[in-house]
Amino acid sequence: MLVVIIVVAMVARRLRIPYTVGLVLAGLGLGATGQFAELSLTKELIFSFLLPPLVFEAALYIRWSKLRKDLVPIVVFGTIGLLIATCVVAFGLHWTLQWSLPVAFVFATLISATDPVSVIASFREAGAKGRVPRLVEAESLMNDGTAAVAFAIALACAQNMAPTPIQAVGQFLLVALGGIVVGLAVAGVGILLAGRTNDSLVEIAITVAVAYGSFLAAEHFHLSGILAASAAGLLVGNIGNIGSFHDEHHSMVTTFWEVVAFASNSIIFLLIGVKQAQVPLGQYAGSLAVALGLVLLGRAVSVYGCALAFHRTGWKIPAIGQHLLFWGGLRGALALALVLGLPEGFPQRDQLTSICFGVVVFSVVVQGLSISPLVKRAVNAA
Repeated sequence: MLVVIIVVAMVARRLRIPYTVGLVLAGLGLGATGQFAELSLTKELIFSFLLPPLVFEAALYIRWSKLRKDLVPIVVFGTIGLLIATCVVAFGLHWTLQWSLPVAFVFATLISATDPVSVIASFREAGAKGRVPRLVEAESLMNDGTAAVAFAIALACAQNMAPTPIQAVGQFLLVALGGIVVGLAVAGVGILLAGRTNDSLVEIAITVAVAYGSFLAAEHFHLSGILAASAAGLLVGNIGNIGSFHDEHHSMVTTFWEVVAFASNSIIFLLIGVKQAQVPLGQYAGSLAVALGLVLLGRAVSVYGCALAFHRTGWKIPAIGQHLLFWGGLRGALALALVLGLPEGFPQRDQLTSICFGVVVFSVVVQGLSISPLVKRAVNAA
C-alpha cells in the first residue's frame, strides 16, 4: 500500500490533480483486479485509527484569532445549515424513492455532513488560503459534531427508541459540549506535561496521545470524538507554544503531523477506491442518481440560504465564497464510517451502503477535480 501511495502521489503531482483523486482511482483499479481485497474498510478502522489524527491535525493549524471573527457563521452553517440539508435529502428520498422517513433520515444525517478529511486534503492540494477556505474547513469540522448527534437520534427513531424533542436537544448539547470539554481537558494535561520536558520526541509523543486520547475518551463516554479532537488541536495549536511546547521544536512537530496526515489520508482514499470496486452499484444506479441530486440540492439550499442571513452584516460571504462552500462540501470518511456502523439487519443496509459509497466517490473525484478553479478565485476573497 505504501508503494502504491508513493507512486500515485508522484504521478498525481506530475499530472497536477489532487492526490486524493488519484488514490481513489488507483483503488478502483486495484479493487477491480482483486488486489487488497482482504483489506476491509470498517467503522472501527476509521474511527479508532485514521480519523483522530486527521481531525486533530486539521484543527492544529487553525488560528483562533481568525476563527473567532467568523465563529457565528461557522456555528450557523455547522448546525442549522446541516439540519436544513438533512431535511431536504430525507424528505426528498421519502417522496421520490418511497423510502420510509426513519430510513431516509438515517441516510440523510450521515450523508449531509461535509467531511473534514476530504475538504482539507483537497484545499491544501490546491494551495487554498484566506478567509473563505478557512471558513469551509472550520465549518466541515463543526458540522460533523452535529451530524454525529443527528445520526444517533435518527438511528434511535428508526429502531423505535425515539427521544422526546427536549431529550433530543439535551442529548445534542451534552454530546457536543461534552466532547469539547473532554478535548480541552486532555489537551490541557498534554500542554502541562510538555512544559516539563525539552525533548522533541517526547513532545511529539504527547501530541499523539492528545490526538487519540481526546477522541477516544469522548467516544468512550458517548460524546463527540470529532469535536473533542478539534478542540484539543485548536488548544494545542494556539496555546501550546506558550511556555509548553518549545519554539525550536515547532517545525519538527508540524512536520511529523504533516506526514501522519498524508499517510492517514492516503490509506483512507485508497481503501475507498478498493471498497467501491466491490460495491454492486448497478442495481442501485437509479436510486444513486436521485440521492446524489438531492445531496447537492440540500447542500445548495443550506449554503445559499444561510449565507443570505448574513448578507447585510459584517459576516457577509462573497458570491464566490458561497459557490466554494457549496461545491467544496465534499463527503468522505465520516459518512462511510457511519454507514458501515449501521447494525446488521437494519432496513436497506446494503442499499444505503452502496449509495453512500457512490456519493462519496462522486464527491471526491468529480468535485475534487473541479474545485481548484474555485479555490484559486476564492483565495483572496474577503
